[in-house]
Amino acid sequence: MKFDDLLVHLGEFGPYQKWLYFLLCIPAIGTGFHAVIAVFILGIPKHRCAIPGLPNDTYEIQNDFHQWLVNVTIPVKDSRSGSEYAKCEIYNITAWGPGFIHSNETIGCDRWVFDQSDFLITGTTQMSFVCDDLLKRSHITMAYMLGKLVGSLVFGVLGDIIGRKKVLCFSVLLLLISGVTTAFVPDFISFAVVRFFNGASTSGIFLNAFTIGMELVGPSKRKWTGMGIEFFFVIGEALLALVAYFVRDWHHLQLAMSVPVALLLVYWWIIPESPRWLLANGRKEEVKKILDKAARVNKVRLPANLLDDPMEEAPKARLWQLFTHRTLCIRTLVIFLNWVVVTMTYYGLSLNSGYLYGNIYLNFFLSVAVEFLGYLLCLPLLDRLGRKWLHCASMLLGGIACCCSIFTVLYLPYEYQWATTILAMVGKMGASAAFAVIYIFSSELFPTIIRNGGMGASSMIARVGGMIAPYIADLGKLIGGDMETALPLIVFGAASVTAGLAALVLPETLSRKLPDTIEDGIKFGNDGNIYPNFFLSIVVEFLGYLPCLPLLHRLGRKWLLCASVLLGGIACCCSVFTVLYLPYGVMVGQVGSSAAFVVICVFSSELFPTMVRNGGMDASSMITRVGGKTTPTELEVQGSFHSQNEKSEEGVDNPGYSKV
Repeated sequence: MKFDDLLVHLGEFGPYQKWLYFLLCIPAIGTGFHAVIAVFILGIPKHRCAIPGLPNDTYEIQNDFHQWLVNVTIPVKDSRSGSEYAKCEIYNITAWGPGFIHSNETIGCDRWVFDQSDFLITGTTQMSFVCDDLLKRSHITMAYMLGKLVGSLVFGVLGDIIGRKKVLCFSVLLLLISGVTTAFVPDFISFAVVRFFNGASTSGIFLNAFTIGMELVGPSKRKWTGMGIEFFFVIGEALLALVAYFVRDWHHLQLAMSVPVALLLVYWWIIPESPRWLLANGRKEEVKKILDKAARVNKVRLPANLLDDPMEEAPKARLWQLFTHRTLCIRTLVIFLNWVVVTMTYYGLSLNSGYLYGNIYLNFFLSVAVEFLGYLLCLPLLDRLGRKWLHCASMLLGGIACCCSIFTVLYLPYEYQWATTILAMVGKMGASAAFAVIYIFSSELFPTIIRNGGMGASSMIARVGGMIAPYIADLGKLIGGDMETALPLIVFGAASVTAGLAALVLPETLSRKLPDTIEDGIKFGNDGNIYPNFFLSIVVEFLGYLPCLPLLHRLGRKWLLCASVLLGGIACCCSVFTVLYLPYGVMVGQVGSSAAFVVICVFSSELFPTMVRNGGMDASSMITRVGGKTTPTELEVQGSFHSQNEKSEEGVDNPGYSKV
């Protein structure tokens, strides 16, 4: 007998499970507080160098004399929003007084004044994480993500050894202590250390609360309960935006988000241990008490000898077995790639909301709203579009929206930069939807005997994306200029499109019998459908055209043409190596050839003299048909190779050269 068989008698999602599930979702609100609180406690307000020798200097202009001091001390830089004072430089004034010496030479500064219209004080302003120390902000956020990685490993394993409930309550206590301590840290090192423990504790809370909730629910309801907890996480983010708007001092905000966590300590007395874990560890008496209470609440009667039958032990497999066959290896790597990119994009766009045009609090709230919308849309579409197409569409939607920000940044005036904010919000909605789908999708792709190990490895490697995210979000601040806003979005967008396209190699799992064994996983979904390939070729062709618009004027026709042809040619030549391991690697060649097609049309028309331009272009167009005529012959050769190789399809020695 399996535990799921017990739930048939008890009810898959009766009143008892619903009440406990609701209680177990509440901690997700607290994890939502701390996941993105860095947007506010490490916010960077407008700033400039402080005037040397002026102890009461402020960012706001106090009077005409103060204005004059600022003008002669601080260089003025041009920006898209107009002229503004330099953030990290002052003029090298060698002497003050009636005959002061003014020099155009600039030097760095070690003291700053900050605008207080958005924040009274943040960790950044208190510890001066600006200019040369700007990366310290990213290091602190990376420490939080590293804590989540370590917490997933440590508290996940501890939950299997000593029980989910004990680890959940310990993690709550750790978050309370580390969260309150964060408000009083004096320097960078201590800040990074306590944020590490913040991350570790939030992983312990979310992981074990989620596990207990899922282990109480029958198989047919797990899709809804698996996504339901995400909505509570969003509620936490929304409450953070509301509280942060009224509490502008980062010490008070950190305390306001940490102290309420103490209420969760009562879970030690009101939440039972996971009966599935108790049963797996042979503690049947405790299981019987929990099931009897659940039966009373659900108003059902359980058979008296329900726990007398021996429990079936599920067969087990090792994680490395996912890499023993080409099919499983490719799918596992694609799943890992999508986990990394989804996590990186989700957290990166959340952190990047503070750098967008408009009010930081409104932008953050909009970011939370579109995240909620992304989750909401997934509920009906998961069973209509399927896991694969919904995930790919979400990744491509978010990725293309972020990539398109390069056009709004480069070609729209500053007062229309709200369009960039809208594109970023579309990107966040796509990333949020993909985050919801990838959990269900990947869990259904892994064979049953290795599913827990595969999901644990996916969750762990996803934290790598979270650790990268703050550096990409701060990338624009490091380079400045017109690309300050667009560059992080372009990186997130390009990564999302790449991962979304890679996910097309994965089979659909909707309404299909899921794989149980390693052999089932190898055979699962090998039906040779050509439609994903054709759709993929269209998308990569679009990706080839898209970069040509800005790059034609930046790189020039000649270099862009040469680069496109070389990219496509080298990618196609390298397919002799990649075809054995990544069947879609040759699509990179189509990106280059599509870009070259656009450039050669413009380039050649400009090279021909005006007098013979039409004739030259007609001759060029005519001679291109020779290339088109040879294509069917090449495809016939490919088909003949493919027919021969089909005979060895079942073996591992099939070279696959028909694709080359």
